[in-house]
Amino acid sequence: MRRAAVAVAATAMAVSLAACGSAKESGDKADETAGNKGDALKIGLLLPENQTARYEKFDKPLIEEKISELTDGKAEVVYANAKQDATVQTQQIDTMITNKVDALIVDAVDSKAIANGVKKAKDQGIPVVAFDRLAEGPIDAYTSFDNEEVGHVQGEALLEALGDKAKDAQIVMMNGAITDPNAALFKKGALAELKGKVKIGKSYDTKEWKPENANANMEGAISSLGKDKIDGVYSANDGMAGGIITALKAAGFSKLPPVTGQDAELAGVQRIVAGEQFMSVYKPYAPEASAAAEMAVALAKGEKLNNIAKDTVDSPTTKGIPTLLVPVISLTQDNIKDTVVKDGVYTVEEICTPKYKAACDKLGLK
Repeated sequence: MRRAAVAVAATAMAVSLAACGSAKESGDKADETAGNKGDALKIGLLLPENQTARYEKFDKPLIEEKISELTDGKAEVVYANAKQDATVQTQQIDTMITNKVDALIVDAVDSKAIANGVKKAKDQGIPVVAFDRLAEGPIDAYTSFDNEEVGHVQGEALLEALGDKAKDAQIVMMNGAITDPNAALFKKGALAELKGKVKIGKSYDTKEWKPENANANMEGAISSLGKDKIDGVYSANDGMAGGIITALKAAGFSKLPPVTGQDAELAGVQRIVAGEQFMSVYKPYAPEASAAAEMAVALAKGEKLNNIAKDTVDSPTTKGIPTLLVPVISLTQDNIKDTVVKDGVYTVEEICTPKYKAACDKLGLK
């Protein structure tokens, strides 16, 4: 890889990448008139969907654990999942306001549609932390991964997989949903690497990130371009990669072209082990979840964010949002043991089920 993968350990919480503008006095948006409410807080947590494994398996328990740690177990986390429905998520915000939460962590289904809900919460004195996706409206703090860098890493990996054939290669781009601002950043980073170096035969913005929609799009690309004219596939995440690979297999590809991914989902890691998917982007969830929890607890207590958010970003509606961005890692066959296994995301036993045992043995995953 031309960009060295960044090893992220527990100290990653102290790492923040450059963002829009220079860091100003983080926490200017904290309610300085609010007194210290103590540890008996009520923190709302709204996650966008449950089809992607990370939200229920990692983000929710990690955030709950960190909030408990920060408040000596006295805080209550009120949780709801929108199941990819922006209208439902708006209703969930109303419920959180009714429940008088002291702060709200929100991963938006639709970054624009949620703006009014964020304003309602703010009007009721409830600070809002945008988690993973930069929601619009008067957001008080934001934490995510460096999403443009995710696209760079994916694009570089695909070029690496294509090797000397890249200059004559044609690829399909399977981007994420247009309602997700992260998808635009992934695409921007990937195009910075791919444009002018490979031919982009087809490009799709995949509705709701659904694997079945990616599968249908890939079937359309194969029909339009011809299976002998597809040399690689940029997939913005692992779920879609699964749908894409199913379509490629059904079309009778004798050898699967390299396919990218993101999120290091178990199924994605297993496909990498088997050689069906070239790579994924491993995003260490613990630092991101920890930052969201710290921000929410601090804001609920009326404290500033100087020691948490060292940078700022601008959304279309709000300038200078205190921010912490976490680095990402390119996950391939070469570093599964040193990333997701070492960090305790998955055990070797979870990855190396009987179906994948031979491939695991070949990679030294034992």
